[in-house]
Amino acid sequence: MGSVKDYFQSLGSGVLSLLKGMQVTGKEFVTPKITERYPEDRETYKWPERFRAVLELIYDNEGNHKCIACGTCERNCPNGTITIESKMVDTPAGTKKKKLDNYIYDLGSCTFCQLCVTTCPTGALRFSNDFEQSVFTRSKLVKKLNYLPEKPEPELTEEEKARLAAEKEAKIAAAKAKAAALKAEREAAAGAAPAPAAKADDAAAKALAAAKGDPEKEAKIRAALERAAALKAQREAAGKDAGDK
Repeated sequence: MGSVKDYFQSLGSGVLSLLKGMQVTGKEFVTPKITERYPEDRETYKWPERFRAVLELIYDNEGNHKCIACGTCERNCPNGTITIESKMVDTPAGTKKKKLDNYIYDLGSCTFCQLCVTTCPTGALRFSNDFEQSVFTRSKLVKKLNYLPEKPEPELTEEEKARLAAEKEAKIAAAKAKAAALKAEREAAAGAAPAPAAKADDAAAKALAAAKGDPEKEAKIRAALERAAALKAQREAAGKDAGDK
């Protein structure tokens, strides 16, 4: 008797499960159908903005980009997908400037992590939605992102030329003033050098005046002054010989 009861219970649960499945199937019968028509609708289909397909350099309407060839994106790329080649150019202001020469991007090794985009200091990069990148050889996945020719540095305006000329003249004047001040300091130092000798002569004169009337003491003072003069002459001669050599 128990086996018959179990049989009908399992049969009932199977029927309920079948009805639930048919319910899902019935809903699908009345649900509007969505059919992918790619590539027929590629001109009108709107791809999600957050979809990352291929890295590109952002150009404005005048053909300019913001890349300064700093190499931040190249250093932050985990797969070595980016290679930056730069060059130094002369500016109209007479200075050197580093500019982008080649921006090489290997789509085949890109993981679309977007670190290059988020760390770019000038906002020069972005990911496009162009996902149609199927090719037969991997070499075709290596792209040069700066496809437009690099523009020369713009010429300076008359105001900028006048400002640079004024700055140059100010620097020259400051250098001349500094050189004149150093020269004056050296001349003042050279002019103040004889002062100790004058003081020494005054001391000697005072010592002789104090020893006046005592021939022995006066003779000792004069002998000491003669020895000091001889030593000074000897030192000056030695310094002159060293300078000649």
